[in-house]
Amino acid sequence: MERRNFLTGAAAAVGGTVAFAPLRAPEARAEAARSRLALPVPRQPAAFGPTGRDFPTVCGNLANQNHSTLRRINRGNVEHLGGAWHVNLEGGSTSGRSQQSTIVAADGVLYVQTAQQNVFAVDGRTGEIKWRTGVGARQTNMRGVGLGEGLVFTTSGENIVYALDQKSGAVVWRRELLVAGEGDPSCDPEEGQCGGNRGGLAGAIVYWDGLIYVGTEGSTAGARGRGYALNARTGEVVWTFWGTPGPGEYGNDTWEGDTWKTGGAVCWIHPAIDPELGLVYWTFGNPYPRTNGSTRGGANLFSNCLVAIDAKTGERRWHFQSVHHDIWDYDNVMAPVLIDLQIGHRRRKVVMYGSKVGMYYILDRATGRPVHGITERPVPQEPRQKTWPTQPFPGGEPFVHQAPSFHDTTRPVPYYPTGEIFTPFWDDATILFPGAGGGADWSYLSFSPHTGFVYVGYGLINSSYSNTNGGRVNTARPLGEYFSGGLAAVDPRTNKPVWRKEGEWSLAHGNGILTTAGRVMFQGRPDGVLVAMDDANGRDLWTWQCGAGVHTSPISYEIDGEQYIAVFAGGSGLPYPDIPKGDHLWAFRMGGEVGPAPTPTPPSKRNQIRAAAVAGSAVDATVTLGRIWDPAAGAPGGEENTVAQNAMAPQHLTVPVGTEVTFENPAGNEHSHGAASFFEHVFNSGRLKPGETYRHRFTERGEYFYNDPVFPQSTGKIVVQ
Repeated sequence: MERRNFLTGAAAAVGGTVAFAPLRAPEARAEAARSRLALPVPRQPAAFGPTGRDFPTVCGNLANQNHSTLRRINRGNVEHLGGAWHVNLEGGSTSGRSQQSTIVAADGVLYVQTAQQNVFAVDGRTGEIKWRTGVGARQTNMRGVGLGEGLVFTTSGENIVYALDQKSGAVVWRRELLVAGEGDPSCDPEEGQCGGNRGGLAGAIVYWDGLIYVGTEGSTAGARGRGYALNARTGEVVWTFWGTPGPGEYGNDTWEGDTWKTGGAVCWIHPAIDPELGLVYWTFGNPYPRTNGSTRGGANLFSNCLVAIDAKTGERRWHFQSVHHDIWDYDNVMAPVLIDLQIGHRRRKVVMYGSKVGMYYILDRATGRPVHGITERPVPQEPRQKTWPTQPFPGGEPFVHQAPSFHDTTRPVPYYPTGEIFTPFWDDATILFPGAGGGADWSYLSFSPHTGFVYVGYGLINSSYSNTNGGRVNTARPLGEYFSGGLAAVDPRTNKPVWRKEGEWSLAHGNGILTTAGRVMFQGRPDGVLVAMDDANGRDLWTWQCGAGVHTSPISYEIDGEQYIAVFAGGSGLPYPDIPKGDHLWAFRMGGEVGPAPTPTPPSKRNQIRAAAVAGSAVDATVTLGRIWDPAAGAPGGEENTVAQNAMAPQHLTVPVGTEVTFENPAGNEHSHGAASFFEHVFNSGRLKPGETYRHRFTERGEYFYNDPVFPQSTGKIVVQ
């Protein structure tokens, strides 16, 4: 297959036009000139669906624009927003999985799921639970229901799709998916799909014109990805689109041997739909194995692709692969956004998606051709990884930098090899930025027709990778590194950032953004704070403590002329493992009298070592280098380890102020080891040969991270009390 086909494949243009809206009023044009707003914006197609009184789909409409046309809450009065009501959906539980379900609203009722496998209908005015339906016991991430034909559509952790009666919650039909006999050749139901992991259902459900669209997850375990279209009335499977094509299908020859059978490429976030073109736009994830390309030579379609699929037949119309033969977890799986833009004197119908790599790809919706151009640039090669010789770089500018920086939290942990985007790796764990969590990750974007900007939350978090063979560690987030992030506004007419607002939290994992016609945008944070900001510049206007991390998108709806903002705050597990969890469903209105939740313990801004602490008195204040702690024996292990993250025994040591700690490279080790603190550089043993020791007395309380200068992924922590 020719390399050019890895970008867009065979494209089929489809007709359809939408009239321009009139130019905005002179005062709006004046504001655009003052604020560098990306105006004028054409009227968006009515077929995308309105997002005003209701918020009927996750991300608001079929285009995933995450924008509300309501304007009663605005920049001038948002400071008077207060709690209209608050409900703990699961009785105040803080022990569940991540709560990632974004609310949808219709006719004054809110619909939301919990990871505990319950679906709720809640009165949008009072918070009264109208019905609750359980859909199983196997907990999993739930990201939002679909609504259509008087039904509420939901997935479950047991890989069953349910249609519930919208008024009562009663089960109307159920359909199990990811089962044998779906056209997946050589599938062994005992071992999963084609020898890989069975996978699971994932993403919000989208309803359109009698069909619902359901995605899957499991790339990291070798599931073979697929997207489903089901008959909304019966649950019958209408078509299946495979993320890794089988024999005789377009793209199968981009996989070495039979690696397509366990190739990953799952579509774990919901698609966008253009009803006028009749196309579903779905993003497919990374190939399997995730960071080891040595067995799966080729570009590996449709991994790391945006695929335009005929909404009725499941036929591929075109595709674009943003990362060829991915070994960096740069899957770019997020809900694509459809926008009509005016670029110069020309109206363009575009789809915009990305981006873990910190760059957006803006493509013509009908053909897949890049609107701002794409350059295939040569990138560094590692033959053992079978790396692809080039990678596509879109016209415009990245919204985050493209290599670790010493000026922010992407400052690399010392002694690791480092590299810019697309740097390959093999035996040595190598720090890269953007990392596995971006740039951006799966947070929902927002497009505002009032500014012309697309808004995205991003993370400033490194990753480090090795090939994972022979027990080597794959340190997706190096221990001891710091986390932060921010918010960027991008002009899609140029694909360039207009402004960035950096802060103390990564905002790339489910921290979706809502913009409104009142010129206010809302976004939640991992510390539980919901923020209202000026959409022109990101200035904070209002904050609210929700009681748990906010890793869903806020929404807006209206009842009897009263505008509400609502959000589900339940926490997540990435990138901070200690994000406060909960089950808080909030609604806000002007003059609301319900107060904020108590402030939970915020997550650590550093990638913590979470091994159990060992008192210095139990080990004579000694850390044994190159060995893994054996908690059962209460002693260092008997064999040297040079590839693990925890080859410090003990990895987490607590001592009183004034203690002298000994770092010992035991005589039985073969290699030199050491202990060097970072980023404070309080102590550094240098390289210790087997049998050598180093001592340091700790005179100040604090938390001291250190790593091995020879095998830097091995990291320890000493807490001085």
